[in-house]
Amino acid sequence: MWDRDTAIHLFAGGVAGTAGAIVTCPLEVVKTRLQSSSSGFYPPPINKELTSGHVTCKSFPKSEQRRKLCTGGYTRHALVALSHFGSSMPPGGSPHSHSTPGVYQCIRYIVQNEGTRALFKGLGPNLIGVAPSRAIYFCTYSKSKIAFNTILAPDTALVHVFSAFCAGFVACTLTNPIWFVKTRLQLDHRTNRITAMECVERIYRQSGVMGFYKGIMASYIGISETVIHFVIYEAVKTSLATYRTSNERKTLRDFIEFMAAGSFSKTIASTVAYPHEVARTRLREEGTKYQTFWQTLRTVYTEEGIHGLYRGLGTHLIRQIPNTAIIMATYEAVVYLLSRHFHERSLTINKTSGSQFYAEAKGKRELA
Repeated sequence: MWDRDTAIHLFAGGVAGTAGAIVTCPLEVVKTRLQSSSSGFYPPPINKELTSGHVTCKSFPKSEQRRKLCTGGYTRHALVALSHFGSSMPPGGSPHSHSTPGVYQCIRYIVQNEGTRALFKGLGPNLIGVAPSRAIYFCTYSKSKIAFNTILAPDTALVHVFSAFCAGFVACTLTNPIWFVKTRLQLDHRTNRITAMECVERIYRQSGVMGFYKGIMASYIGISETVIHFVIYEAVKTSLATYRTSNERKTLRDFIEFMAAGSFSKTIASTVAYPHEVARTRLREEGTKYQTFWQTLRTVYTEEGIHGLYRGLGTHLIRQIPNTAIIMATYEAVVYLLSRHFHERSLTINKTSGSQFYAEAKGKRELA
């Protein structure tokens, strides 16, 4: 029975994670780029004469600069390069001082400059990682909850906190190398794309095995997000359950409630714990000044302010809300359907065994 329940939760978590990853991959690419220090959506530093508010004969770009601006010579920065020509840079300005482009603008820019396939960069490692990651997470969460229910008061917030922490820690530790490779692939702006295996070889040559665990501390601190998410999710789910007339058979309304509860809880959790996502992405960049988690947060805050710690939050939420809704509803549906299937099968076997027992007993009585 334990092995069967484990298999159900593993399979349900894998299916749920895969479905969510495929649907929301383009938003994941945009979010990762916005979190990085060189997203490709911002203009390169331009000569002061071009960015000062005073128009002089020197303010007009040279023919070569003009040609680059008009023909997309600054390939990675063409989206906003022209819009900032002739405008003043804020004090202490940096490429991050500019207003963040919208999701649609980012997607259109990637398609125009890198092709439609670029929207699915990192999907391979994502699919390779998301199925085992979600499977490990949901299975560990389910089993931890059963264990903690025997130690603490059953189904309390404390049980959900410890269960979510254990699940997050195990999943982060086992799957961090996969997410590291996925992030590197999504941050690659070049048109001659590298494969996942080439990326793995490059990381190993540069940093060895430990290179795949850069940013793991940010992931561990990010466990707080999953803890908040599951505590709120379980509370909302329990609250909604009080309005049901029967708990035996689930209907479409139940799965809509799961989606709503998952979306609501994930929105709050993601907003509260979002800075760790920015720090983790910066730590996974290639050849940057970011070394440790707290040093990265301080550097981002010093150079870009509070806005820098929340860069890409809008895109993150736009992706997370449908992603979490899909994952939670799919997970609950698969667990329910498989549990019900095996339960009915067990009843059928028991009935068959029982009828055979009575038939044999009757035959013995008749022979006697």
